[in-house]
Amino acid sequence: MAELLKNLYNQKYIELLTSTLSQEYSSFESKKFTQSIFDKEWRDRELKDRMRHISTTLGLYLPKNYSQAIEILQVAFEKMNYDYGLENMIFQDFVAVYGLEQPEVSLNALECFTIKSSSEFAIREFILLYQDFTLQKMLDWTHSDNEHIRRLASEGSRSRLPWAIALPIFKKDPTKVIEILELLKDDESAYVRKSVANNLNDISKDNPLLLKEIAPKWIGYSKNRDALLKHGCRTLLKNSDKEILKLFGYSHPQNITIKKFTYDTDVAMGEDLTFNFELNAIESLGKLRIEFALDFLRKNNKHNKKVFKISEGVYSENQKSISKVYSFRPISTRVYYRGLHKLSLIINGIVFKEVEFMLF
Repeated sequence: MAELLKNLYNQKYIELLTSTLSQEYSSFESKKFTQSIFDKEWRDRELKDRMRHISTTLGLYLPKNYSQAIEILQVAFEKMNYDYGLENMIFQDFVAVYGLEQPEVSLNALECFTIKSSSEFAIREFILLYQDFTLQKMLDWTHSDNEHIRRLASEGSRSRLPWAIALPIFKKDPTKVIEILELLKDDESAYVRKSVANNLNDISKDNPLLLKEIAPKWIGYSKNRDALLKHGCRTLLKNSDKEILKLFGYSHPQNITIKKFTYDTDVAMGEDLTFNFELNAIESLGKLRIEFALDFLRKNNKHNKKVFKISEGVYSENQKSISKVYSFRPISTRVYYRGLHKLSLIINGIVFKEVEFMLF
């Protein structure tokens, strides 16, 4: 069994943390701090709860003067900033807990702490409280020589960042976020460009028309930008948006037929759904985006559609055989319910086949 993420915060890491802090702050009470960390609730704390527990406890043993505490933590972070990217997010969390009244000091600290780690969660607290001040800082970061700092400008401003507090102001109006993305859309770092794409995808969920305005203006400049834009439009592509499909060259599939289609009409819980089919065309198949969709039965007896990509590309052949398997083994991110489900085959956004099968 894989090690639980929460166990990244362990005796070894706390010993390193206390040792490093003691070197920078002679009054640091390592023994008492360690005892406070490994309290009677430690075993039951999950990852984020452990992170918050460590960061809040740090505030009890570091100087009460916030600026002084930050100076100590910055030196400690730079010494510990190797192989501890996720664990070291306690430093950013300290800023989110204790630094909200000193935004200038805190944002400078987050700039430091994001390197080889990430301040994307902590900075959102400052966006909510000091929107203009924080966004100006993030615009400045787009010109940084460090890719981690540039990425923070994009990742921290995502309206729907997973596992983070949402930013309703940007869900409603992402105009200021677009200013940041414009400056980063051709970044030399793939790490940064991926963040820009994810930010665009967030925008597409609340403001699809805005993304459909941006996309035609951005496309065709370079392969990197086109790849970024396509990744940013992935939700619209999965939703079979005709304008976006056309933009990326996925026209209405002409003269294509599906033959030899077979599928399992009955699937046992925990087993696989298997289906096969063959695409045929008079000449070449052309540029295709091949997907399938499953309409999962939910607890309320309604269905929820999820689209999965099979393949995409330019196919010079006039025939292509496809075999696919979907597992109904239990997973933590989706609950399956016994009953009638639907399977659809989708080519360039057009549903070619739709059948039902029973999960029992």
